[in-house]
Amino acid sequence: MNSHAHAEEAHAGASVGTNIAIWIGLVAITGLEVFLAYEQLQPAVMLTILVVLSVVKAAMIMAYFMHLKFEKFSLVLLLIPATIFCLCMMFIFFFPEAFRLLQMRPH
Repeated sequence: MNSHAHAEEAHAGASVGTNIAIWIGLVAITGLEVFLAYEQLQPAVMLTILVVLSVVKAAMIMAYFMHLKFEKFSLVLLLIPATIFCLCMMFIFFFPEAFRLLQMRPH
């Protein structure tokens, strides 16, 4: 009976306090991203920082608000390669076009 109650508690998700903490963290990361957008950083540095922050935000949203933190590990092992495949496909299709447009830009 005790293990059944523990399983129901784990499936219910995070507590209200945890959800508020995650929400505050997401708002803070978003504020940092907006602040960085107004800074005069090199484009490569700024894009790297923004992509890393966006990946962290996506992981937090998936883990807590989509309840993937409480799923079986096999589901996570299924989703990570699919995400990596999608990212690789995006790089394959978008980077050649981006470099072509960069070369067409007047200097």
